[in-house]
Amino acid sequence: MPVGYLVTLLLLGLCTGLALAPLRSPRPLAVFSWVMSMVIAELPLLVLGFLLASTALAVVEDDLAWPAAPALLGLAAAIAAGQLVLFARTLRAAAVLRQALDQELGTGRPTGRAARSTVWRLWAALVPLPVPDLRVRRVRNLIYGDAGARHRLDLYRHRDTTTGPTLIYLHGGGYRSGRKSREARLLLTRLAARGWVCVAANYRLQPKAGFVEHVNDAKRVIAWVREHGADHGADPGTIVMAGSSAGGHLAALCALTPGESALEEGVHGADTTITAAVVLYGYLGEYYPHLHDESVVASTPDSYAHAHAPPVLVIHGDNDTFVPPDGARQFVAALRDRTTEPVVYAELPGAQHSFDRFPSVRFHAVVDAVEDFTDWVRLREGAQGARAVDDRERQITAPDAHG
Repeated sequence: MPVGYLVTLLLLGLCTGLALAPLRSPRPLAVFSWVMSMVIAELPLLVLGFLLASTALAVVEDDLAWPAAPALLGLAAAIAAGQLVLFARTLRAAAVLRQALDQELGTGRPTGRAARSTVWRLWAALVPLPVPDLRVRRVRNLIYGDAGARHRLDLYRHRDTTTGPTLIYLHGGGYRSGRKSREARLLLTRLAARGWVCVAANYRLQPKAGFVEHVNDAKRVIAWVREHGADHGADPGTIVMAGSSAGGHLAALCALTPGESALEEGVHGADTTITAAVVLYGYLGEYYPHLHDESVVASTPDSYAHAHAPPVLVIHGDNDTFVPPDGARQFVAALRDRTTEPVVYAELPGAQHSFDRFPSVRFHAVVDAVEDFTDWVRLREGAQGARAVDDRERQITAPDAHG
């Protein structure tokens, strides 16, 4: 009996099945589905290559002389077909994201993003490994507070850029774990290569910190950018805040609560407004009820939705079983009901939680969408600034024009 090959097929079969049709309840099985399928959902061609190599090795070693070999080969074929279905789902992400952007921002938007070449996309599909960008310099462990390693941030910037707009990124981890260098590295390096100054920050975690401390840390990072960002080329005139999972919760809250005194104890009256927010598979519900009293201060982002909210881009996976998309849908609906600013929502086919861990085809499409969104935000900000200057000039010259 080819035990090794059999175990490989059973494990791959289980993970493939959970990637295609994850278990959504009860909660322990939903978490199990996420853990077992998050890699396969993002890297199906890599898994397919491993499956083919394992099958070839079994043939070479004559393991398939076993009487049940046809059944094993049938299982291998089914798993291979499953990988192709998963890959087809990853390819749909680009069209879904483009449609969501077009719906909220309009078609024919000018963009500075260079089109991804076919070779580059093929590389992302077959060899989804991080490729260092030599144009980008990373400055590690800058201090923004007094909580040791949890108040450290990394800064990514183009080696030749003097000044650029700012993106602040906050990691996920359910407020219990996580670090500034774990997720969304492709997003940070891609934007930095285009002239952005990207800031990835740690923040305090449970059990040493609670809801107010988490939000306060996120706002401390904004305050740090406004006070010290210029020393590193960061333009505080444009600050986009992004986050994954719990970090997405913080990004949404920061977008909606500038000046909220209950959440800004540690920023000493600093300007904590941001230009826009990007929420990746964000947890957008109530901060774990057993650890927080909602009567003291609300913790759901939609509690703070208002008419002057900045533009928001929300991206979630329809197969996310760790943080189901219902919360994202509810947040988007509430925000759209109260603001006239764009609220872009894209639900990615087949995507699980943590889809930004790898530079996969799907995450390349997500980064393309974030680039398009931030390009639109910057162009809109520039147009509004130009109109404001024109209005001031007309006000100054109006008395002269009328004698």
